[in-house]
This record gives sequence, C-alpha cells and structure tokens, in this order.
Amino acid sequence: MTAKQIIGGWILGAALTAAAAAMAAAKDTPMPVSEAAVLDGRLVRNLSEFGFFANARAQVPNVDVTAYRLNTPLYSDGAEKLRFLYLPAGTVAAAQGEGLLSLPVGAALIKTFAFGAGDQRRLIETRVLLHRADGWTALPYRWNDQQTEAVLAVAGARIAVVTPQGQEISYRIPNKNQCKECHGLNGEVVPIGPKARNLSHDWLGGMIAAGKLDAMPDHAAQLPLWEAQAQASPKAAARAYLDVNCAHCHQPGATASNSGLDLRWEQHDRQALGIGKRPVAAGRGSGGHLFDIVPGKPEESILVHRMNNLDPGVAMPELGKSTIDDEGVIVVERWIEGL
Repeated sequence: MTAKQIIGGWILGAALTAAAAAMAAAKDTPMPVSEAAVLDGRLVRNLSEFGFFANARAQVPNVDVTAYRLNTPLYSDGAEKLRFLYLPAGTVAAAQGEGLLSLPVGAALIKTFAFGAGDQRRLIETRVLLHRADGWTALPYRWNDQQTEAVLAVAGARIAVVTPQGQEISYRIPNKNQCKECHGLNGEVVPIGPKARNLSHDWLGGMIAAGKLDAMPDHAAQLPLWEAQAQASPKAAARAYLDVNCAHCHQPGATASNSGLDLRWEQHDRQALGIGKRPVAAGRGSGGHLFDIVPGKPEESILVHRMNNLDPGVAMPELGKSTIDDEGVIVVERWIEGL
C-alpha cells in the first residue's frame, strides 16, 4: 500500500468516524416539540411527529414537557399512567383557584397507559389533548408491538392485557369520538385531570420556580394521596374518588347531567350528591334499589351497585372499565356507612 493510499484511507476513515459521531450526537440531542403538529389542525398520524419525548419507549419527556402525577388518579383497570404537560416556550399556565389550570393555546396534555413492570412493562396507548386555536382536540394513539411508535387509532382498538391483579381482559382504547364522552362539557372538549386541588404543592411550586405557572393556586384543601387514603377521612377519600372517577360526567353541562347527580368535590348539597335522592333515569341500572345513596346502607345504594357491576348498561363508569375497582368500592362504602 502506498503512502498516498494510507493517507487517503486515513482521511476517509476519519470522515466516516466524524459522520458517525455527528449522527450519534444528533440521535442523543432531542429535537424540540413540533408546534406545527400541535397547532395546525390535522390528524397527526404518528405520536413521534409531536416530539413530546426525548426517549419515547422509556417515556423520558422532551424540553418544555413536564411530568406530573395526580394525588387521586382515575381508575383504568389498574393501568399505570404516565402524565405530561407541554407548554410552548415563553408561555405559562394560569391558576384558577382549586380547579383546572388554564393552559394557553399551543399546550398539550399527554397520558400514556401501560401494564406490567420493569422489563415487562408494555406501553398500550397514549392519549393527547391539544389546545388548538379552535379549542381542545383529543386524539388516541396505539403503541406497536415493538414499542417504537404509537399510531393514531381513530376507530379505537381492543388489546388483550393482564391487569396487576392477574386478570386477562380485553382493554379498550377509545375511539376519537368516545373521548368526548368524558371530556365533554357544555358542548366543548375540555381537560379533566390537572386541577390544582389534585396536584401537589411541591409540583405547583416547581412550576412557579421554572416560570411555567403564574402563581400558587388559592385553595384550602387538596385531594388525598390515593396510596395514603387510609390516613384520610372516609369523606375526603370517597369524595376525591367520586370527583376524579365520576364527576367529569356527573355535573351540570356534562354527558350525564340528566341524572341529576353532581359528584364534584366542590358540591356540598346532599341531594345533588345523591343522598336520599331517587334516580331519574337509571332503569335496570338501579338494581331494584330506590335511592342513589342510602345513608348507612351502601348495600342498598344504587351508586355502589353500579360501581360494583360489569354488566353493560349497569356498570359505572360506562367507559374505561373492564374490571371492578375493589379499593374504590370499599372507599365509597365506608363513607356511606358513616353518613
């Protein structure tokens, strides 16, 4: 081999090494979230197009995407839920008392559902709520078997999973229109999760320090931590559970407003909460019981009967439930026993 060939080979090898290093660096340097994908009104096919994650499989959030948790989460067959909030650079969320944070146009809420733990964890779906100029848009994405991408599932899907309790179920990914059944209020799609009362003071304080929240929300009470609900009062634990799992439908202006039930945390009227209240349109869902809640008698209360049932047309909630939340039933029964 001549000196010229050696030098040429060295130059080519150095160039290839530099190119490989540049590609590796680019792979490890996340691209910013695509504001266009969030805002432009189209049905984005692949979750990766948004750029919400620096590492999607590991659910590592990208720049301007913040992970959060809820004190009392909504039950979905025991699924693990990983929640994230995206705020465009230079924007802030605004506190509105103890209720939902006000999120600017261009913001997004991202929630991934997973089953299994450790190396066996399997991402099932990711739901996104996009705050576009004309309001909020809800889109469901289904993860592929390789766990490399989640694809828009406009028609929803059914997937076989095993719950943490070892039950084999047909897990339902809602279709695009079904998202409105839980997120619908006064004819519009709205967020239902990030209420100040259901977020920790530490997280809220961290958002303020990062310049992503305008002020500490003005609220006296917070929903109890679900894993520590045994330390809360029976009333607080049960009312928190009903607020998170039921009130998005059972409140004025929502999809189950015709029931006459208002199960929001801030509701204090006993009749609106169902105590001593006759059902309006329960039909066979009443199970032959006469009142939504019978003080001291959970076994005679329609509310408990429907929570403790999987029969279509009887079970509550109607969506997102293929198993009975035994812990939730116990919490509500304990509260009713003490009324």
